[in-house]
Amino acid sequence: MQVGPSIPFYLLVLVWVGRMVIVTFLCTILGWLGIRVLDVLTPHIHQREKIGENPVSVGLFIAGFMIFIGLIIHGNCTAPMAIGGALIDSLIDLRRLGLVSICFFASLLAGIALFDILNKLTPRIPFLSIKDDSAAVGIYVFGYFVFLGIILHSALTMSL
Repeated sequence: MQVGPSIPFYLLVLVWVGRMVIVTFLCTILGWLGIRVLDVLTPHIHQREKIGENPVSVGLFIAGFMIFIGLIIHGNCTAPMAIGGALIDSLIDLRRLGLVSICFFASLLAGIALFDILNKLTPRIPFLSIKDDSAAVGIYVFGYFVFLGIILHSALTMSL
């Protein structure tokens, strides 16, 4: 079945919703992978333990996750959709998913490198001191979720 003006509007909406669910799920997996990378890169900061110590930290973690998911859904909803092609191409655009993955990993590496450079350029600001306060860890992970969400949003909405 081809997706285009010849199919009923409700089927077009169902394809659009299906694409949104599939891509959002895949991007959420990338977000989980990004958090795992954060765990590996900061072994002295035990995010999951520290966040659970304080309700404010938990709230910041959940808020960051909600912004992350919102950015993904917004990027996915505003991304171009293949009209006139096969149904599977409209649901899963492999070029766009490849672009999202490449952009995600390249931006993650660039962000990590810049963070490391900033840490070395500012020796009087002890970045690892956040490990002592659960609210600070919550804010740190909140910012990381927003960082990942913006990366994935830009990859979803960029033209190919």
